[in-house]
Amino acid sequence: MDTSSESQTTRHGSARQTEDGSFKSQVKSACERLADVRHEVGRAIVGQKAVIDGLLMGMLVGGHVMLEGVPGLAKTRTVRSLSDTLDAQFKRIQFTPDLLPADLVGTMIYRQQTGEFVPRKGPVFANVVLADEVNRAPAKVQSALLEAMEEHQVTLGDETYPLPDPFFVLATQNPIEQEGTYPLPEAQLDRFVLKLRVDYPSPEDELAILHRVGDHQEIELNRVLFQPELRRLRDVATQVNVDARIEKYIVRLVLASRQTNRNANRFSRHIDFGASPRASIYLYRCSKVNALFDGRTYVVPDDVKAVAHNVLRHRIILSYEAESEELTTDDVVTQLLQAIPVP
Repeated sequence: MDTSSESQTTRHGSARQTEDGSFKSQVKSACERLADVRHEVGRAIVGQKAVIDGLLMGMLVGGHVMLEGVPGLAKTRTVRSLSDTLDAQFKRIQFTPDLLPADLVGTMIYRQQTGEFVPRKGPVFANVVLADEVNRAPAKVQSALLEAMEEHQVTLGDETYPLPDPFFVLATQNPIEQEGTYPLPEAQLDRFVLKLRVDYPSPEDELAILHRVGDHQEIELNRVLFQPELRRLRDVATQVNVDARIEKYIVRLVLASRQTNRNANRFSRHIDFGASPRASIYLYRCSKVNALFDGRTYVVPDDVKAVAHNVLRHRIILSYEAESEELTTDDVVTQLLQAIPVP
């Protein structure tokens, strides 16, 4: 009896070891494929590793990404270069104040030969959609984009048409030029998984930019990641282990942002409205992807910290007191990370 029990335990132990070993090999393979994508994009884009990783992270969690930065920082070029390395249909939409919803999603046209209306699908029917200067479009266009982002579908006339899978909206926004813009509503901002800040390059990177693109050299990128592989990478990311203590840590971070009672935390006076439950979901998912980037099969607290600013900066609404002290949402997120004990 004891021998049988011992044999059964040994078999289960061996099975777990085999399963763990198989998953480790999957994680290693995923890291290699992601490194291939980074290397290929790096042929056209100098630096901006954090931005490229943020875009990849959004794709792996199946969400949309906002890029914010002053003009000339290669936001559009980065998105285009990444899409060139993927086996995906890419469309760019330049948002302007006179843009109409039909320019985005399409419209119904009358076909005289048959006497019926047929759909003419707009540029949003693509795998990767670049919404350039997204805050320049009026409310009706934003509403049409919101349905596409959230529901992955578009309504034309009386019919609803599904968008292709995968579907990602990568939007850019200029933070310094506000004339003629329409600030995005909080409901739409919350649909973006990440809001990435695009900063100026370092002197070394800027010199490399001069050498690489100063002479108008055209760099043709190769497709290195195909749709079945992208789906496999997403499956691997979902299997990354998250300890229960890390899950509670994520929830405590988000809950702390909602404690607007001045006596709750020292930073509460800086927040009018905290993050929604969608923030907890994306902190959880993005932490898994960050662990995958490092080749780990499990999440550590540093993974949560690494993605916290990108996930939370557009989901926290600051108070007048914070603005008077010239604090940014990044400052408040840093205070949150410092205040909540790490498991």
